[in-house]
Amino acid sequence: MKAATVYQPWASLLAVGAKRYETRGWQTKCRGPIAIHAGLKFINSFPEYFGKIAHLELCEKLPGFAYMHNLPRGAVIATACLLNCHLIRDDGYSKVRPEVTLTKYIQRPNYAKEYIQGCELLFGDFTPGRYAWEFVNMKLLPEPIPARGQQGLWEWRSA
Repeated sequence: MKAATVYQPWASLLAVGAKRYETRGWQTKCRGPIAIHAGLKFINSFPEYFGKIAHLELCEKLPGFAYMHNLPRGAVIATACLLNCHLIRDDGYSKVRPEVTLTKYIQRPNYAKEYIQGCELLFGDFTPGRYAWEFVNMKLLPEPIPARGQQGLWEWRSA
């Protein structure tokens, strides 16, 4: 099975379904089953409101969760289906509120626009020209499975 390494806390936000898209600077033609690997790196250089919102999302969906730094690292934590890879665009439309900006959208294959808003916008880098990898059928594993991650997509063989 292919695997993608994602830094924490984004990996856990994906795993619990609070985050639907993983944003990357590159696209992939890979589709289908994929493992979500929580990398060793933890990103804590985000605005305070992001941390609070992410913490609330994880508290609600992860039994026994208390602290961001206790999130699993260096392990596969979920499996999903990589449904699509969308180019992120900006059509110039602006409806500005402090926590939501509706200027970013993904272009679906049928030319329909899907605007990114709310927490999803906080949980990724939706700069136009980047790509939003769309996941469905996310399944959090009962226990993290230790694994060594890699850059790019890589082959994970579960025990």
